[in-house]
Amino acid sequence: MAQRKVILSADSTCDLGEELKARYNVQYYPFHIILEGKQYQDNVDIHVQEIYQAYYDRKSLPQTAAINVGEYADYFRPFVEAGCDVIHFCLGGALSSAQKNCVLASREPELAGHVFPIDSCSLSTGIALQVIEAGDRIQAGMSAAEIAQAMKAIVPRCHASFILDTLEFMKAGGRCSSVVAFGANLLSLKPCIEVDNTDGSMHVGKKYRGTLKKVLPLYVKDKLAQYPSIKRDHLFITYSTIDPSYVELVRQAVEEVMDFKEIHVTTASCTIACHCGPNTLGILFETQ
Repeated sequence: MAQRKVILSADSTCDLGEELKARYNVQYYPFHIILEGKQYQDNVDIHVQEIYQAYYDRKSLPQTAAINVGEYADYFRPFVEAGCDVIHFCLGGALSSAQKNCVLASREPELAGHVFPIDSCSLSTGIALQVIEAGDRIQAGMSAAEIAQAMKAIVPRCHASFILDTLEFMKAGGRCSSVVAFGANLLSLKPCIEVDNTDGSMHVGKKYRGTLKKVLPLYVKDKLAQYPSIKRDHLFITYSTIDPSYVELVRQAVEEVMDFKEIHVTTASCTIACHCGPNTLGILFETQ
């Protein structure tokens, strides 16, 4: 019996970038953004600049809504009916109900055994690293079930962190107090937010003091020194909005420490960017 074709799929929060999305033929399902009473699809009919502009102009903050069970089932059904299996990467289960919804959808009678949801335990290009690993395995001829099994070892090796320039958006979204935000701004603190790759939850790591120009190279050097066996295939520089000079500064800092086969520069989806604010930037990579 011939092996079923494998469809590679992910939530829109994986921030893969158009070149890699095309290279690995990745299908996206967009998260929902609700802004000023209207519902949008993340990075389809609303983009990061519009979200920030609404906040600057009118102090309007968006809400994000997870993909529900019915939406996932409707999305997967045509692939399965066409004789394909689907491996789908979800935003970390600790960050969104989407992952649980995806699992429930995959258990629908007509989808069971053909849809394989992966809890990325991550966000943004922490997920993209896993998508690439799955894409390489599809190209090598592995089945969806085999890839899903292999991902159990890969997920804990994908590392995501980022530097916040401002706590204003965290404060506005209720994720930190006004006092903490005021104190950080007063002291010019730039916290490093780290993602726990065992469940996808976030915590504050090192707090840097100074301008982005000073902080970003220090952050890069600290992160790349933190792990003894970094995989050199792919590193992502991912940001919300930022001056291109900072991206180049970070690229140079990475290249001074170690060589990667490919350094990818991508922008964060609205779901990610609306929580972290402008001038947020992270480096995301995998260990052996």
